[in-house]
Amino acid sequence: ACDRSTVRRCLDKLLRYRPSAQRFPVIVSQDCGHAETARVIASYGDAVAHIRQPDLSDIPVPAEHRKFQGYYKIARHYRWALGQVFRTFRYRAAIVVEDDLEVAPDFFEYFQAAFPLLLADRSLWCVSAWNDNGKEQMVDVGQAELLYRTDFFPGLGWLLLAELWDELEPKWPRAFWDDWMRQPEQRRDRSCVRPEVSRTMTFGRKGVSHGQFFDQYLKFIKLNDRFVPFTQLDLSYLKKEEYERSFLPKVYAAPEVRVEELQGNRRRELGAVRLQYSGRDSFKAFAKALGLMDDLKSGVPRAGYRGIVSFVYRGRRVYLAPPSDWTGYDPSWS
Repeated sequence: ACDRSTVRRCLDKLLRYRPSAQRFPVIVSQDCGHAETARVIASYGDAVAHIRQPDLSDIPVPAEHRKFQGYYKIARHYRWALGQVFRTFRYRAAIVVEDDLEVAPDFFEYFQAAFPLLLADRSLWCVSAWNDNGKEQMVDVGQAELLYRTDFFPGLGWLLLAELWDELEPKWPRAFWDDWMRQPEQRRDRSCVRPEVSRTMTFGRKGVSHGQFFDQYLKFIKLNDRFVPFTQLDLSYLKKEEYERSFLPKVYAAPEVRVEELQGNRRRELGAVRLQYSGRDSFKAFAKALGLMDDLKSGVPRAGYRGIVSFVYRGRRVYLAPPSDWTGYDPSWS
């Protein structure tokens, strides 16, 4: 939290849906020294642990980055706060929730079920509550239990292990930490788990990004409202070998269509379909035409896995996919 007393909205939902205070202790890490926000956090008493970033100084930044001072302070804060969680409190895992997120009723259930996967599968490095293309008309709300692997680091409510912090802390960046996480040097071919229907939504239009994406995308993200008992489901299909055995053949067995056929709502009888892109420009053109987020970070599309983005368009499943002989991401696609 910084200077948003609306952290109350975030904390109220976290505490309402939390199944166990022992299993899910809540730490609120505050920056900025904003008195009203501090009062709100203090009003929860011992329901939360309130820690405060001791260094509130301005950070020297290159002249051309003066307007990005906020991003430098956020990166400094993450480094300090995660250091507290893993070094001082000595937890083995943490779920990071920004102060402008509202969580779904099954938020904790989802992370509790995915935690063993993260421990067991070294090709995973995070579990996220967020679907970047999770606008209501682009997801199947009837399949709220559906989960995916993604090569794109989503953030916005995410679980990491202490071992990952051991790896990242020594080289933690001075600014823009989330895009840094998306670089190949950090990701190292690892994936995250993400849901079909988001388990977080953001209400924070005011922030360092000045509403960038908020009005266009973020405020339309569908927050799941149906409790899914994830801990009773078999999630082994998300392990890398099993996932590639089932997901990839399903994608490439789907009949290929043209973007005009999708837009014209033709060939409905085909069910799930595949739209194939051949390069950066065709990916961006198709994404834009269909309402997907079209930006790439280090060549990786949002919510993509092996270049494939799964979404719903006009009520049917569509896979926006590269050719089946795809060999890897091109970081110049950015």
